[in-house]
Amino acid sequence: MTPAQYEDDAVRMCAELIRADTSNPGPGEREAAELVMTWLTEAGLDPLYIETAPRRGNVVLRVPGSDSSLPGLLVHGHLDVVPADPREWTVPPFSGEIADGCVWGRGAVDMKHMAAMMAAVARSGLRPRRDLVFAWLADEETGGDHGARHLVAKRPELFEGCAESISEVGGYSIEPAPGLRLYLVETAQKGLAWLRLTASGRAGHGSMLHPDSALTELAAAIGRIGSHPWPRRLTPTTRRMLAEICDACGVPFDEDDLDSVLDRLGPVARFVGASLVHVANPTRFQAGYATNVVPELAVAEVDGRFLPGLRDDFLETIDRLAGPSVRREFIDVEEAVEAPFDTPLVEAMLAALRTEDPEARVVPYCLSAGTDNRTFDRLGIRGYGFVPLRLPPELDFAAMFHGVDERVPVSALRFGARVLRDLLSTY
Repeated sequence: MTPAQYEDDAVRMCAELIRADTSNPGPGEREAAELVMTWLTEAGLDPLYIETAPRRGNVVLRVPGSDSSLPGLLVHGHLDVVPADPREWTVPPFSGEIADGCVWGRGAVDMKHMAAMMAAVARSGLRPRRDLVFAWLADEETGGDHGARHLVAKRPELFEGCAESISEVGGYSIEPAPGLRLYLVETAQKGLAWLRLTASGRAGHGSMLHPDSALTELAAAIGRIGSHPWPRRLTPTTRRMLAEICDACGVPFDEDDLDSVLDRLGPVARFVGASLVHVANPTRFQAGYATNVVPELAVAEVDGRFLPGLRDDFLETIDRLAGPSVRREFIDVEEAVEAPFDTPLVEAMLAALRTEDPEARVVPYCLSAGTDNRTFDRLGIRGYGFVPLRLPPELDFAAMFHGVDERVPVSALRFGARVLRDLLSTY
């Protein structure tokens, strides 16, 4: 298959996957999984379909390498997307429309462009050096119970021999200065701590004095948590990232003046800035059942994200802000992960990028959210975010994650298919 053919495939498949509404929760990933199965079997490959619940489809394919002594590489992406309100979009979010040089629709940025490139490369006649395991997964957006978590717990043999993985939210370009193009490689992810906070008090009539009101106690705690100014903390990944950016720009790196470094990143600074601090955002509050009754119980939920290596620091601060009368429990928790940057895999990423962009440089970064890489880390598989995309400098790509009018340039998809195939063929 020629480069033009698998590039065409990547663009077409991205549009077709977007047209499969895989909103989570919603109709499920089966339609998208069946598309992937069809594309792979048409190319003479033998993928495995795994449905972990009705319509929650996963596809796994192993492509044997020529050197069995090399550890395998897992390449994974997810098929589900967050819901979209069509009233807010310029084009229908599940149209997969190709216009103005872009593929438009929910998942164009996160994450169906990766799923499409994976399928295009897998069916291109790839002959890798090491075993490649491709996985198109369900349910990433709500934790992976029907996708990565299920497969890691119930079918770990599918990933036997894999030592590293590559997936989403990395590999795309930024331009911190005119003519200077850097590609972000995600080497770390913050940990996740979804928390339930509960306060108890004495219920009673709303006309009476209630100094021990559960609602008042919890509201004050949530106010303190939501407004807390978390200090910036540099982990090994974020320190290396900022130092590399300064080196590329030819300016000294001053840890005491992080704002000047972030200013060089333009719109992506907001995306990267969240990786320098813990985050705790109150998201839900429930209390009471009548206006004239002071409730005996109040419950709130908090989306917490903690920096690698600093889980205890985060939880101790939450407990101090909440106060002794508020009880904390986990709704869900995932450990932070951090992989080394100076590795043969990252060197191979850079080499593959430079076949298409000779001036490319790569820098590590810490993702403030999380992906299925955290789940595969339980199997000892070190995860990296690398979906190679050369983007126009004016496109605020990071702002479109889970946003309105998601779109990915066709030229970036073609570039990514070439770079990804080169990486998977040579590494």
